[in-house]
Amino acid sequence: MPPRFPSLVLAALLIFGTPAMSAPLVTPFQQALAQAAAEDDAVAAFYRARSFAPIWMGDEADGQWGPADRREAFLRVLSQADRHGLPKGRYDADAIRAEFAAANDAAARGALEVAMTRRFLRFARDIGTGILDPKRVDPTIVLDVPAPDRTELLHAFTDGNPHDIVRSLAPTSPHYARLLRERMRLAEMATKGGWGAPVADVTLRPGAEGPAVVALRNRLIRMGYLHMSPTARYGAAMEAAIRAFQIDHGLTPDGEVGPATIAALNVPIEDRMAQILVGLERQRWMNKPLEPRHILVNLAEQHAYVVDDGKVTFDTVVVVGADTPDRRTPEFSHTMTHMVVNPSWYVPRSITVNEYLPALKRGGARHLEVYSRSGRVNPNNVDFSRYNARNFPFSLRQPPGPRNALGRVKFMFPNRWNIYLHDTPSRSLFARDLRTFSHGCVRVADPLELAYHLLAPQTDTPRQDFDRVLRSGAERRMNLEQPIGVHIVYWSAWVTPTGRANYRGDPYGRDVRVRDALRAAGVELGASRS
Repeated sequence: MPPRFPSLVLAALLIFGTPAMSAPLVTPFQQALAQAAAEDDAVAAFYRARSFAPIWMGDEADGQWGPADRREAFLRVLSQADRHGLPKGRYDADAIRAEFAAANDAAARGALEVAMTRRFLRFARDIGTGILDPKRVDPTIVLDVPAPDRTELLHAFTDGNPHDIVRSLAPTSPHYARLLRERMRLAEMATKGGWGAPVADVTLRPGAEGPAVVALRNRLIRMGYLHMSPTARYGAAMEAAIRAFQIDHGLTPDGEVGPATIAALNVPIEDRMAQILVGLERQRWMNKPLEPRHILVNLAEQHAYVVDDGKVTFDTVVVVGADTPDRRTPEFSHTMTHMVVNPSWYVPRSITVNEYLPALKRGGARHLEVYSRSGRVNPNNVDFSRYNARNFPFSLRQPPGPRNALGRVKFMFPNRWNIYLHDTPSRSLFARDLRTFSHGCVRVADPLELAYHLLAPQTDTPRQDFDRVLRSGAERRMNLEQPIGVHIVYWSAWVTPTGRANYRGDPYGRDVRVRDALRAAGVELGASRS
């Protein structure tokens, strides 16, 4: 049996480690607590500062609130942990109660005291800022996840109302609250059989009749898009329901049930619930106050919004990066500081050598200016056949003009990926349901209106000011007096303020990776069915 002397020394060092603290007797409980806390500097310092008084064990209050109040508050919130999509086995309130009942000696109580504190801190992190580290799930999810101060959190829990503290741990954003309500609504519907039988793979148009229409009717009723009705005909009410469904799922609202609409209708309710759980985790990653004015670019939706004081004041469809490893737009947050009117396009190296070098070899791409280190060169005097992707010594620039790839304006929030929002002369892609075609930057369908909107707080004549610079044809920077937060997110599930649940696809496959990581962490996602 190993000697106990080292652990006794460790306990004594922890207990007597603060010179200003008088030396209390080393009780078996304190020794067990000190040994258990030693593995975590923050926890050890917290207990040392309070002379190793427990916050969980016992019933005697150490102020207005005591250990019994903290246990009750924490266990109550743990009993609802699975509502938030947290690992149920990690936070089993009944199992914890059994641990308390079994802790019948000082050593067990001291160890359990620290175990509860660690459990509380882990729960606070899981529910507040996420179960997963997003960068480990996918390296293109580059979010600065907020990290609460553990010591401050423990002091708040012990000094204040524990019921209020545990309720405040989850995100308080409206997005999170609405997703939670939708998840509970779907969970209740799932217990009643879900959305019923799937819709037949048959194209349906207004005026159609028959069993396929009846199945569609029943599914729409279960989903909440149609009131109860005995009709077997695809009439005006059903067409309106389909249009609403299509809008909520990012489909062209043509009122016809084609392949894309059928596929969306037949997604099982369990899959939608899993999608919401992924959405809740993503909201936890962004559990921090956003700027009063900010821009949200939703990659999954291919849509951008300007939000002022919590309300959307401008929105536009966008085109985002294509679904290839080198073009997928990353998720990150930054600050927009200015816009460039009549911008030049300095062609990125990867595009230069992979796309334009072959064209230059054929005598094409003459709309681009060619530069060496010494300055601009005449492309007609260069033998481009001598070069490949490794030794190509030139850079390319497209000057301002109607054919410029960046269009008339680009919106700058300097970042290491050189991602920005910009205009484009290629307009046809904005009409697509899925708009993943760029090299990574975000092309904006209504760039001038966005520019006017962003300038409005700093001038009474935003349109005139911008258009005057635009008409000059000269490249010019226009600063934003109040920088604007830009958050590039990937939300495939959200609920509008009016309660409309919206779902989109997973264009980059990131939701699949988040979902698989949540399952590996112990989150119950359920099995797919209708």
